[in-house]
Amino acid sequence: MTPLRQRMIEDMRVRNLSPNTQRLYVDRVAKFAKYFGKSPELLGPEDIRTYQVYLMNQKRASTSMLQQTVCALRFLYRSTLGKEWTLQYIPFPKQEKKLPVVLSQDEISRFFESVPNLKHRAFLMTAYATGLRVSEVASLRVADIDSQRMMIRIEQGKGWKDRYVMLSPNLLAILRVYWKVARPKDWLFPGRPPIRPITRECIHQVCVKAAAAAGLTKRVSVRALRHAFATHLLESGTNIRVIQILLGHRSLRTTARYTHVSAATICSTCSPLDLLPKTVEQIQKLKSTEPVSF
Repeated sequence: MTPLRQRMIEDMRVRNLSPNTQRLYVDRVAKFAKYFGKSPELLGPEDIRTYQVYLMNQKRASTSMLQQTVCALRFLYRSTLGKEWTLQYIPFPKQEKKLPVVLSQDEISRFFESVPNLKHRAFLMTAYATGLRVSEVASLRVADIDSQRMMIRIEQGKGWKDRYVMLSPNLLAILRVYWKVARPKDWLFPGRPPIRPITRECIHQVCVKAAAAAGLTKRVSVRALRHAFATHLLESGTNIRVIQILLGHRSLRTTARYTHVSAATICSTCSPLDLLPKTVEQIQKLKSTEPVSF
């Protein structure tokens, strides 16, 4: 390990960045240095610009990857190397505003029916029933399940924040069946070896295979289950502020995006076409006996 990498890791630890963020930043900086074959200490603003153009034009990098690279380089040059020009010469790409993919309740049911393995079904149902992030599902311990208060404790979630989510009676029943069979001791969903929790990659792979087995055409991930959790709660009338707390969002604006995909919100809005007089009569005149495909 080079002295610069060691110093950067120490700087991230001092600032209490999460282990995932630390690994991501180190990886992004390593790829930046590998592209030029030089230490980042010997590179400057023009080299960073060249690398950003390379990522966009040749690598066709996603907006997410571009943003991660910018964050990593800004941290390196500003916090570790003490350069004052970082904000001016390492611009952020404009963030794409995309609506999340949301599974219907019928699709969720089909999805779970395609999961025969009890452990797999238990952690996927936990993700949907609680809206947890994949890292939070993987990090659950047996002691976090509080059946007396019907709550689940999320310890040090994103942003190093603790929070509680509700424990569904149906989920509790599933977890009790799973516990009687698997007998987990510490981690609720142990990995290999059992002294470690299951990996996020394993959960993701199981999720993708289950979606394929269910014949779902939508892209399904644990994040999609989280989106479905929030949207279905919103459609059932749950206050958006409560959903924000359950999801662990820092800003209500982040939670508010689910109002854009809520079928209850969209379908209950009356189109101005339906308010025009004599519209029904005009439609009746245009009706055809030919079958339609929608």
